[in-house]
Amino acid sequence: MMNEPSAAAVVDARGMRCPWPALRLSRAMRAESEVLLLADDPQAAREIAALAAQHDWTVETAGEGCWRVAR
Repeated sequence: MMNEPSAAAVVDARGMRCPWPALRLSRAMRAESEVLLLADDPQAAREIAALAAQHDWTVETAGEGCWRVAR
């Protein structure tokens, strides 16, 4: 089992293809100030970066297929 960093909310979008990881992240960020997103779609990094730029969120890579997104 992967040792995941703690966050206010975890969105597990592994197995989902874009745009679903970004849509799930967007929904979670409505209620949370920080989300840990897990996604394995190769396009996810690009989608998450674009969504974060649009909303002025910060994104940190927290491991392979794992991003910490915060307002």
